[in-house]
Amino acid sequence: MTRRIVVIGGGQNAEHDVSLATATAVAKALCSSGFDVDELTIGRDGLWRRGADVLGSQAVGSLAAALSVIERADVVFPAVHGPSGEDGTLAALCALTHTPMVGSGLRAGALGMDKWATKLVAQAVGIHTAPGRLVTAAQIADVEFESEVVVKPASAGSSFGVALARGASQLRDALRCAARFDDRILIEDVVVGREIDVAVLREADGRRWASPPLEIHADGLFDTRSKYDGSARFSVPAGIDGADRAALTGAALRMFDALGCAGVARIDFFLTDHGPVLNEVNTMPGMTAASQVPRMFAAAGLSYEQLVVRLVDAASVPAPAGSNLSV
Repeated sequence: MTRRIVVIGGGQNAEHDVSLATATAVAKALCSSGFDVDELTIGRDGLWRRGADVLGSQAVGSLAAALSVIERADVVFPAVHGPSGEDGTLAALCALTHTPMVGSGLRAGALGMDKWATKLVAQAVGIHTAPGRLVTAAQIADVEFESEVVVKPASAGSSFGVALARGASQLRDALRCAARFDDRILIEDVVVGREIDVAVLREADGRRWASPPLEIHADGLFDTRSKYDGSARFSVPAGIDGADRAALTGAALRMFDALGCAGVARIDFFLTDHGPVLNEVNTMPGMTAASQVPRMFAAAGLSYEQLVVRLVDAASVPAPAGSNLSV
């Protein structure tokens, strides 16, 4: 019997268009693999849509109509990046409706979305992070420039609101920009190192494994513009030695387990002279065929369509509670 998959895209945040691209690519791959696919989109206005049809005229009624679609799903594939999606919001919805879902649950989504919380988890399991501090939007007028720093919204994706500040005026501008995306702002010391990403996939049998690492080559900060204007280049597998690869893979698996991730996650590092330094974790990474995660698994011999199907298969068989399986 053909399985029915509901793919959810869009969302009410700055990553709306990125999420639409992911959802469209995922839906196409699932259709080509023989699944019965239904597509739901969360509009910027908070209303849900099924194809071109707007479901209801107010948020509550629109969600109720969307739930009638989700009710008939064998698996939900959430493809909403950022707040009110990747942060565990959709995972909570699926948990309440007892619907199998691709990807991480509420706890992992919420922790992974919060860059400050992610740093605390990383430090607890022995993974280095950039020295930094957390401030609120109300405190930014009191922040003084001391040295070159990177400013980030605590909970946002696709590098929206991320900026490098080399002076007092740049710091003020960066803090104001970050505050547009979150009222909690992370200020981190600049880390000198190669930007290396590792993806981790949990299979249907509970086994999880890491992809070949990918190196990002960008002119300066790998910000929103360089992510999507084609100026950044990627090398996969990254040209690193066996010891560095083992260190990165081990750190990626530890973070995946410590956060309690499922499905696929992308763990971003700086590779320094002293080893890996965690940058951030993405529990709902970009998933078009050209995105970093599919590129990494393609280097391991897993096609885009195969990756998407394996994610659906893993959603259908939840990992045993308390399992601690190794590669």
